[in-house]
Amino acid sequence: MSLDLIEAQTTAQVLTTALPYLQRFEDKIIVVKYGGNAMTDPELESSFARDIVLLKTVGIHPVVVHGGGPQVDNLLKELGRQSNRIDGMRVTDKATMDVVEMVIGGSVNKSIVSLINKHGGRAIGLTGKDANLIRAKKLLMSKTDADGNVTDIDLGYVGEVESIDKSVLMMLINSDFIPVIAPLGIDSEGNSYNINADLVAGKVAEFLQAEKLMLLTNIKGVLNKEGEVVTGLTPKKVDGLIEDGTISGGMIPKIQCALDAVRGGVKSAVIVDGRVPNATLLEIFTKEGVGTLISRDGEPR
Repeated sequence: MSLDLIEAQTTAQVLTTALPYLQRFEDKIIVVKYGGNAMTDPELESSFARDIVLLKTVGIHPVVVHGGGPQVDNLLKELGRQSNRIDGMRVTDKATMDVVEMVIGGSVNKSIVSLINKHGGRAIGLTGKDANLIRAKKLLMSKTDADGNVTDIDLGYVGEVESIDKSVLMMLINSDFIPVIAPLGIDSEGNSYNINADLVAGKVAEFLQAEKLMLLTNIKGVLNKEGEVVTGLTPKKVDGLIEDGTISGGMIPKIQCALDAVRGGVKSAVIVDGRVPNATLLEIFTKEGVGTLISRDGEPR
């Protein structure tokens, strides 16, 4: 048997294996939060863009929400400005907000759009400020010390999502475009806010009642004490893993974002290892996937 025939048979087998998933996700919306290593490694960037184009080509509707924290940090450093964080949240004064808008809403967003279009997609970039897509409000944060004293913390122009105008996104989706969203919001008085991209992705998925929310990260997913990926989680199981310390630290906000989306009507949410080439396709079109899946009833992929 020739090598060409073997390769052709392998390709046919892969397509046959993917058929049930192609049928299941046809005409469904999948929201992907794009960030981490997948956003800074050229090979992973191209892999991600091809994956998104392929999803749209086979009748699935991807919506991309992206971050850009490292790129903002780099420009602030070049400008001689220091960016402070509190519990992972960037303290954002007016000057820093101008940089955030320029980088995340400008260069990063346009770069992702350009890459998707280069691979044959029809991506359109927008921020939450465009057409009042993301209505936001100032994020109020407080900390309680050991004595029980509560201290209010002012993060500046850091916001949280109040609502998403899904009509804007549905217009683009139904016109065969791929929305690429920068996580900036605006309030009723015209103030701009920097919003955590995970939270924006979760709210976009919730308002669109997406089939799946995918959060690309720099880790394999939720790991048990043996270092193995835990998947097939329900909200109840997640609560137990938080209580016993399996889920802790920086993983808790991502898990909470996934839980909120599932409780809000998204069929499933998954924390995906974005360092794996073609991670998006592997998660959707294979039984094993490449991350931690959370759903209301612990259903398989």
